[in-house]
Amino acid sequence: MSFENELLAHLPQLRRYARALSGDRAWADDLVQDATERALNRAKSFQAGTNLRAWLFTIMRNIYIDQLRGRRDIAVDDETAPWRQMAAPRGEVEGLVLRDVQRALYCLPVEQREVMLLVCVEEMSYQEASVVLNVPTGTVMSRLSRAREHMRVLLGEETAKKPSSSLKVVSRS
Repeated sequence: MSFENELLAHLPQLRRYARALSGDRAWADDLVQDATERALNRAKSFQAGTNLRAWLFTIMRNIYIDQLRGRRDIAVDDETAPWRQMAAPRGEVEGLVLRDVQRALYCLPVEQREVMLLVCVEEMSYQEASVVLNVPTGTVMSRLSRAREHMRVLLGEETAKKPSSSLKVVSRS
């Protein structure tokens, strides 16, 4: 399979990840286009036999981060973000649950959201996600664990585990 054909096969995944990162269709389309263009221009730097998907996701994530820096006036976790206003499909309980999950996802810190999207949505291994995020595998695992716990709390599935205030520390001397 040629480089271009393999790149085309990954476009749906890139678009899904871009939509999840940005929360905006137009911005996601721009991210995918920019990442595709950059990948095609740098095709000779891709090492055959390595993970093209991880390479493409890394390119797109780097573009996204650069654009975030350039858009300092746009807060990704802003209350006015488009995903906060999206309506769930009428009459569908699943749509309401999906909306709640989506809102909770965007309440996560960006580092936790990225790892959650890569591992849980894009089904990347911890190693692949560590390559995309340029962090050690242990950091991916730690962030994912914190993200899952945070999501449980946000979705009301589990109350935050706080030590009971009625416990007293007794010192033995």
